[in-house]
Amino acid sequence: MEKEKVTSQKVRSRLKELEDKEYREFHSGLLPGTENILGVRLPALRSFAKEIARKDWEEWFFQKDDVYYEETMLRGLVTAYAKMDCDTRLSYIRAFVPDINNWAVCDCVSNTYKDAEKFPEKYWEFIAPYFSSDREFEARFGAVMLLSHFVKEEYVEEGLLRLEEIHQEGYYAKMAAAWAVSVYFAAFPERILKYLQKECRFDEFTYRKSLQKILESYRVTKEYKAVIREMRQRG
Repeated sequence: MEKEKVTSQKVRSRLKELEDKEYREFHSGLLPGTENILGVRLPALRSFAKEIARKDWEEWFFQKDDVYYEETMLRGLVTAYAKMDCDTRLSYIRAFVPDINNWAVCDCVSNTYKDAEKFPEKYWEFIAPYFSSDREFEARFGAVMLLSHFVKEEYVEEGLLRLEEIHQEGYYAKMAAAWAVSVYFAAFPERILKYLQKECRFDEFTYRKSLQKILESYRVTKEYKAVIREMRQRG
Protein backbone atom coordinates (compact mmCIF):
# COMPACT_ATOMS: atom_id res chain seq x y z
CA MET A 1 0.00 0.00 0.00
CA GLU A 2 1.40 3.38 -1.04
CA LYS A 3 2.13 5.78 1.79
CA GLU A 4 0.40 9.15 1.91
CA LYS A 5 2.66 11.96 0.77
CA VAL A 6 3.46 14.66 3.30
CA THR A 7 3.34 18.23 1.96
CA SER A 8 4.00 21.60 3.56
CA GLN A 9 0.41 22.66 2.83
CA LYS A 10 -1.02 19.65 4.69
CA VAL A 11 1.37 20.14 7.61
CA ARG A 12 0.52 23.82 8.00
CA SER A 13 -3.20 23.15 7.77
CA ARG A 14 -2.99 20.60 10.58
CA LEU A 15 -0.78 22.83 12.72
CA LYS A 16 -3.32 25.66 12.46
CA GLU A 17 -6.00 23.26 13.70
CA LEU A 18 -3.80 22.53 16.72
CA GLU A 19 -2.78 26.11 17.53
CA ASP A 20 -3.48 27.49 21.00
CA LYS A 21 -3.35 31.29 21.17
CA GLU A 22 -2.86 31.44 24.94
CA TYR A 23 0.00 28.96 24.73
CA ARG A 24 1.49 31.00 21.85
CA GLU A 25 1.72 34.05 24.11
CA PHE A 26 3.34 32.02 26.88
CA HIS A 27 5.79 30.17 24.61
CA SER A 28 6.72 33.32 22.69
CA GLY A 29 7.89 34.79 25.97
CA LEU A 30 10.36 31.92 26.32
CA LEU A 31 11.69 32.36 22.78
CA PRO A 32 12.59 36.02 22.30
CA GLY A 33 13.24 36.82 18.67
CA THR A 34 11.19 33.90 17.34
CA GLU A 35 8.21 35.52 15.61
CA ASN A 36 6.63 32.63 13.72
CA ILE A 37 5.08 30.66 16.60
CA LEU A 38 1.57 29.24 16.20
CA GLY A 39 1.35 27.92 19.74
CA VAL A 40 1.07 24.14 19.39
CA ARG A 41 1.80 22.29 22.60
CA LEU A 42 4.70 19.84 22.56
CA PRO A 43 2.65 16.65 23.25
CA ALA A 44 0.50 17.48 20.21
CA LEU A 45 3.61 18.13 18.11
CA ARG A 46 5.11 14.81 19.19
CA SER A 47 1.92 12.98 18.31
CA PHE A 48 1.73 14.69 14.90
CA ALA A 49 5.42 13.93 14.24
CA LYS A 50 4.78 10.23 14.89
CA GLU A 51 1.95 10.33 12.33
CA ILE A 52 4.19 11.99 9.75
CA ALA A 53 6.95 9.47 10.43
CA ARG A 54 4.67 6.66 9.19
CA LYS A 55 4.02 8.44 5.86
CA ASP A 56 6.07 9.48 2.82
CA TRP A 57 7.89 12.40 4.46
CA GLU A 58 11.39 12.52 2.95
CA GLU A 59 10.69 15.03 0.15
CA TRP A 60 8.87 17.33 2.59
CA PHE A 61 11.81 17.11 4.99
CA PHE A 62 14.37 18.21 2.42
CA GLN A 63 12.29 21.09 1.04
CA LYS A 64 13.21 23.08 4.16
CA ASP A 65 10.57 25.72 3.43
CA ASP A 66 9.45 26.14 7.03
CA VAL A 67 7.21 29.12 7.72
CA TYR A 68 6.39 28.34 11.33
CA TYR A 69 8.59 27.44 14.29
CA GLU A 70 6.55 24.27 14.74
CA GLU A 71 7.44 23.04 11.24
CA THR A 72 11.13 23.06 12.12
CA MET A 73 10.38 21.24 15.37
CA LEU A 74 8.36 18.65 13.45
CA ARG A 75 11.13 18.00 10.94
CA GLY A 76 13.53 17.33 13.78
CA LEU A 77 11.14 15.10 15.68
CA VAL A 78 10.40 13.06 12.56
CA THR A 79 14.10 12.23 12.21
CA ALA A 80 13.87 10.77 15.72
CA TYR A 81 10.59 8.86 15.35
CA ALA A 82 10.80 7.44 11.81
CA LYS A 83 11.92 3.84 11.47
CA MET A 84 15.39 3.60 9.89
CA ASP A 85 18.82 2.18 10.64
CA CYS A 86 21.28 4.16 12.74
CA ASP A 87 23.52 5.36 9.89
CA THR A 88 20.53 6.59 7.89
CA ARG A 89 19.17 8.42 10.94
CA LEU A 90 22.51 10.10 11.52
CA SER A 91 22.51 11.31 7.92
CA TYR A 92 19.10 12.93 8.47
CA ILE A 93 20.25 14.47 11.76
CA ARG A 94 23.30 15.88 9.97
CA ALA A 95 21.00 17.47 7.42
CA PHE A 96 18.72 18.88 10.12
CA VAL A 97 21.16 20.35 12.66
CA PRO A 98 22.05 23.47 10.58
CA ASP A 99 18.35 24.39 10.63
CA ILE A 100 18.17 24.60 14.43
CA ASN A 101 17.69 28.27 15.29
CA ASN A 102 16.48 28.33 18.89
CA TRP A 103 17.02 26.51 22.16
CA ALA A 104 13.60 24.84 22.23
CA VAL A 105 14.02 22.99 18.94
CA CYS A 106 17.57 22.07 19.91
CA ASP A 107 16.69 20.69 23.33
CA CYS A 108 13.43 18.91 22.52
CA VAL A 109 14.77 17.19 19.43
CA SER A 110 18.14 16.26 20.96
CA ASN A 111 16.42 14.63 23.90
CA THR A 112 14.27 12.54 21.54
CA TYR A 113 17.14 10.70 19.81
CA LYS A 114 16.72 7.53 21.86
CA ASP A 115 18.82 5.65 19.30
CA ALA A 116 21.80 7.13 21.11
CA GLU A 117 21.14 4.66 23.93
CA LYS A 118 21.34 1.74 21.49
CA PHE A 119 24.31 2.98 19.48
CA PRO A 120 26.29 5.14 21.91
CA GLU A 121 29.66 4.91 20.17
CA LYS A 122 28.25 5.94 16.80
CA TYR A 123 26.48 8.92 18.35
CA TRP A 124 29.51 9.83 20.48
CA GLU A 125 31.64 10.01 17.35
CA PHE A 126 28.89 11.80 15.43
CA ILE A 127 28.41 14.68 17.88
CA ALA A 128 32.16 15.35 18.36
CA PRO A 129 32.55 18.06 15.66
CA TYR A 130 29.62 20.12 16.90
CA PHE A 131 31.27 21.30 20.13
CA SER A 132 33.80 23.38 18.20
CA SER A 133 31.27 24.71 15.69
CA ASP A 134 31.21 28.47 15.16
CA ARG A 135 27.39 28.31 14.99
CA GLU A 136 25.62 28.90 18.29
CA PHE A 137 22.97 26.21 18.08
CA GLU A 138 25.28 23.60 16.58
CA ALA A 139 27.53 23.99 19.62
CA ARG A 140 24.47 23.81 21.86
CA PHE A 141 23.34 20.67 20.04
CA GLY A 142 26.61 18.95 20.97
CA ALA A 143 26.27 19.91 24.64
CA VAL A 144 22.59 18.97 24.91
CA MET A 145 23.19 15.62 23.22
CA LEU A 146 25.94 15.02 25.78
CA LEU A 147 23.81 15.84 28.82
CA SER A 148 20.81 13.94 27.40
CA HIS A 149 22.54 10.69 26.47
CA PHE A 150 26.09 10.52 27.82
CA VAL A 151 25.92 11.09 31.56
CA LYS A 152 27.87 7.92 32.18
CA GLU A 153 31.17 7.41 33.92
CA GLU A 154 32.98 6.24 30.80
CA TYR A 155 32.22 9.53 29.03
CA VAL A 156 32.97 12.03 31.80
CA GLU A 157 36.64 12.76 31.08
CA GLU A 158 36.26 13.20 27.33
CA GLY A 159 32.92 14.91 27.86
CA LEU A 160 34.54 17.66 29.93
CA LEU A 161 37.21 18.15 27.27
CA ARG A 162 34.54 18.43 24.61
CA LEU A 163 32.66 21.05 26.60
CA GLU A 164 35.86 23.08 26.78
CA GLU A 165 35.94 23.04 22.98
CA ILE A 166 32.87 25.29 22.94
CA HIS A 167 34.28 28.69 22.05
CA GLN A 168 31.17 29.99 20.34
CA GLU A 169 30.33 33.28 22.06
CA GLY A 170 26.55 32.93 21.88
CA TYR A 171 24.60 32.88 25.13
CA TYR A 172 22.79 29.63 24.36
CA ALA A 173 26.00 27.76 23.54
CA LYS A 174 27.67 28.83 26.77
CA MET A 175 24.60 28.12 28.87
CA ALA A 176 24.36 24.61 27.43
CA ALA A 177 27.95 23.95 28.48
CA ALA A 178 27.14 25.19 32.00
CA TRP A 179 23.99 23.08 32.10
CA ALA A 180 25.95 19.99 31.04
CA VAL A 181 28.50 20.57 33.81
CA SER A 182 25.69 20.81 36.37
CA VAL A 183 24.17 17.53 35.12
CA TYR A 184 27.57 15.85 35.33
CA PHE A 185 28.01 17.30 38.83
CA ALA A 186 24.71 15.81 40.01
CA ALA A 187 25.86 12.39 38.80
CA PHE A 188 29.56 12.57 39.72
CA PRO A 189 29.96 15.31 42.36
CA GLU A 190 33.46 14.50 43.62
CA ARG A 191 34.94 14.25 40.13
CA ILE A 192 33.31 17.44 38.87
CA LEU A 193 34.14 19.35 42.07
CA LYS A 194 37.82 18.51 41.54
CA TYR A 195 37.49 19.58 37.92
CA LEU A 196 35.94 22.95 38.82
CA GLN A 197 38.49 23.61 41.56
CA LYS A 198 41.68 22.62 39.75
CA GLU A 199 41.25 21.73 36.08
CA CYS A 200 38.52 23.87 34.54
CA ARG A 201 39.49 25.98 31.52
CA PHE A 202 36.15 27.65 30.86
CA ASP A 203 35.87 31.39 30.36
CA GLU A 204 34.60 33.34 33.36
CA PHE A 205 31.00 33.47 32.16
CA THR A 206 30.67 29.72 31.54
CA TYR A 207 32.46 28.87 34.80
CA ARG A 208 30.19 31.08 36.90
CA LYS A 209 27.07 29.89 35.10
CA SER A 210 28.16 26.30 35.80
CA LEU A 211 28.26 27.09 39.51
CA GLN A 212 24.87 28.80 39.26
CA LYS A 213 23.28 25.82 37.49
CA ILE A 214 24.66 23.46 40.14
CA LEU A 215 23.13 25.62 42.88
CA GLU A 216 19.78 25.55 41.05
CA SER A 217 19.79 21.76 40.72
CA TYR A 218 17.41 19.72 42.88
CA ARG A 219 19.73 16.73 42.52
CA VAL A 220 22.68 18.29 44.37
CA THR A 221 22.90 17.95 48.16
CA LYS A 222 22.97 20.98 50.44
CA GLU A 223 26.48 20.00 51.56
CA TYR A 224 27.84 20.22 48.03
CA LYS A 225 25.88 23.39 47.39
CA ALA A 226 27.58 24.97 50.40
CA VAL A 227 30.98 24.25 48.82
CA ILE A 228 29.87 25.58 45.43
CA ARG A 229 28.40 28.70 47.05
CA GLU A 230 31.75 29.38 48.74
CA MET A 231 33.57 28.94 45.42
CA ARG A 232 31.16 31.37 43.81
CA GLN A 233 31.72 33.98 46.49
CA ARG A 234 35.48 33.68 46.15
CA GLY A 235 35.17 34.36 42.44
